[in-house]
Amino acid sequence: EYVSLENILAGISPQEQPFLILLDEINDPHNLGAILRTADAAGAHGVVIPRRRSAPLTPTVAKSSAGAIEYVPVARVANLPQTIETLKEQGLWIVGADPAGQELYWDAPLEGPVALVIGGEDKGLGRLVKERCDLLVRLPMSGHVNSLNASVAAALLAYEVLRQRRVASNERTSDS
Repeated sequence: EYVSLENILAGISPQEQPFLILLDEINDPHNLGAILRTADAAGAHGVVIPRRRSAPLTPTVAKSSAGAIEYVPVARVANLPQTIETLKEQGLWIVGADPAGQELYWDAPLEGPVALVIGGEDKGLGRLVKERCDLLVRLPMSGHVNSLNASVAAALLAYEVLRQRRVASNERTSDS
């Protein structure tokens, strides 16, 4: 079952930095399931998908998620660009994955309140979504293909959020 964005945000402890994954037109249910699995493993508070032009929650998604669908709240929203504006008002930094991104993902500041935005399999981020991102990051591509599978890109970015938060937490602990 879907939840509201408000429910996801309300479920985040005041001691935690919000961490969401927004999906812009992910159509493959296997990708959606894999992203839910990564979201759970990396500690994301929830996943947001658009109501139209996106894979819905189905038995295929559930199977691909290896059970994570039971633990990761998924909000289905009418308008992703509007949702991004709402998240900005809540203090989240919106970071989109895009081949033309300003910086490499591991150089971007991801330890604060953040929403990662992953684009669809065929076209990446939509124009309106891309325009609303605070920062666009790219994955280094050294081979012959120009992009990674959406679920792989989501995993790399989500684990970079986790890594940076652990480093920041360790630095705060050693300063005490």
